[in-house]
Amino acid sequence: MRLGTSLFRRYEDPAVWASDMRRLGFRASVCPIGDEADDALIEAYRKEAAASDILIGEVGAWSNPISPDDRVRRDALDLCKRRLELAERVGARCCVNIAGSRGEQWDGPHPDNFTEETFALIVDTVREIIDAVKPARTFFTLETMPWVYPDSADTYLELIRAIDREAFAVHLDPVNMVSSPRTYYRNGDMIRDFFVKLGPYIKNCHAKDIALSGRLTVHLEETIPGTGALDYGIFLTELHKLDPDVPLIVEHLSSEEEYIRAAAFIRRKAEELAIPL
Repeated sequence: MRLGTSLFRRYEDPAVWASDMRRLGFRASVCPIGDEADDALIEAYRKEAAASDILIGEVGAWSNPISPDDRVRRDALDLCKRRLELAERVGARCCVNIAGSRGEQWDGPHPDNFTEETFALIVDTVREIIDAVKPARTFFTLETMPWVYPDSADTYLELIRAIDREAFAVHLDPVNMVSSPRTYYRNGDMIRDFFVKLGPYIKNCHAKDIALSGRLTVHLEETIPGTGALDYGIFLTELHKLDPDVPLIVEHLSSEEEYIRAAAFIRRKAEELAIPL
């Protein structure tokens, strides 16, 4: 696998971006440019990534393409298509979004999120995005989430079969599937099961951590890797069985120092397991 990072500052120059990644020892990164970039800049980043052996793990298309608001849905679909095209051109492993939500909060819970109708809408939505772009090298993926499909290995498998597109693949964020104390304390089993069922489809992963507090009713908080209960031993062991270029992207931190701290924990754990990063 390749340890990678979300960005802790904006970049205008591909060489500066690559220099930062090398300095911090990251071999993968989220895409440092948006779809508004012109052809020359996209090509410059693609070439710099190849020359510096830095894999662009993902292009984010964060939006709500299943919104009940027609304008929001249309805008989100357009964004997803543009970002998938960018992923294809810049050489990214995947374009990633969540499925969305049937509520006003684009990434939030709603009572209709787990209906058969919403499942069918997600299938149609992903097909429309992929069929519009027809990517040949990259993939469109949905990040696992706690309150919309796909929320488990089994629902992800159902989506893969229903969508029936070779360009649809898997983006794994195991923390987002820890939604109960039972799963929290047995998250290693959940992670192992996910890899057994979906390993060949996994194109990119997120690295963070999760902690359970003792307040009622249930309070689960995302934390920096190494400060929670996620079973990184199993996570890294299973990742190591896949394509050696699968990125593991540290995300949601607020400073370069926090990314260095998180990466140091993951590197120590990998070293204990004799797993190269």
